[in-house]
Amino acid sequence: MGDRRKWTKPETFADCPATGPVPSVDPVIEVRDLRKRYGGTVAVDGLSFTVRPGQVTGFLGPNGAGKSTTMRIMLGLDRPAGGGVLIDGEPFQHLPRPLTRVGALLESTGAHRGRRAADHLLWLARSNRVPVTRVREVLDLVGLGGAARKRAKGLSLGMAQRLGIAAALLGDPPVLLLDEPVNGLDPEGIRWVRNLMKGLAAEGRTVLVSSHLMSEMALTADHLIVIGRGRLLADTSMAEFIGANTSSHVRIRTPEPERMRDVLTAAGLTVRQAPDGALEAEAAEPAAVGELAAAHRLVVHEVTVRPASLEDAFMRLTGGPR
Repeated sequence: MGDRRKWTKPETFADCPATGPVPSVDPVIEVRDLRKRYGGTVAVDGLSFTVRPGQVTGFLGPNGAGKSTTMRIMLGLDRPAGGGVLIDGEPFQHLPRPLTRVGALLESTGAHRGRRAADHLLWLARSNRVPVTRVREVLDLVGLGGAARKRAKGLSLGMAQRLGIAAALLGDPPVLLLDEPVNGLDPEGIRWVRNLMKGLAAEGRTVLVSSHLMSEMALTADHLIVIGRGRLLADTSMAEFIGANTSSHVRIRTPEPERMRDVLTAAGLTVRQAPDGALEAEAAEPAAVGELAAAHRLVVHEVTVRPASLEDAFMRLTGGPR
């Protein structure tokens, strides 16, 4: 997957090239026995996993699973009740010039509403001793070069999201934490973010992305961390996750669904009904379904193969509705 060089920790920002990392130790995120409660509610319950460089890692879970709490703890914005998080071997709070070590997007509306886009980035750059020339670089990179003088309150949701991504990239960090990075973006912007994340991972950076858009995550992530009720449910590759939690199926539309279900079930197939009334036969061959329909004089309007999907696997593992 591209050039997976390892990242080095430069002595000064000037020692770090503007286009990608240089060899040394792997920048990893280590979550160890993390625990957090809000009153009587358990948000994170003994959570442990490691996010490694060179791949895009998707961070998935239903609403209330503990994803946002975990990411806030990673960035020192919340204090755990137990356990902890190390980024490149250190807690975030101990990192010098943190923007040059970790880039994060948690809220695209983080800029002061009255501050111009360029000034927002300039303030961040000066606070972390990042060369001011980097401000123009990241504005151009995210497509906001023409909006540098625009105030944050005048930015559209998509433009604000791009500004948040620019801030995350400002220090050219080896670790990226992105929460819903394509929120508010048009299709062109979504494709751009997808390619950006893949490119950053190919450079050897550690990229953790949280998103509710399963179709987009399926196109972007190489590895998955899935949590539910604050606990780890899966830590595996995309292909292994889908293969372990779902399978392809044949979709059948017929004016006689009940008879068709009986025929397929008698043949040993597992059949369920889709919300639109069509039947779905797991691990079936379309030719075999067609032959069964013909043998029983059943009319069919559609027999198509639907490949296994991340959304189906996620719903099955987390117990969400189909």
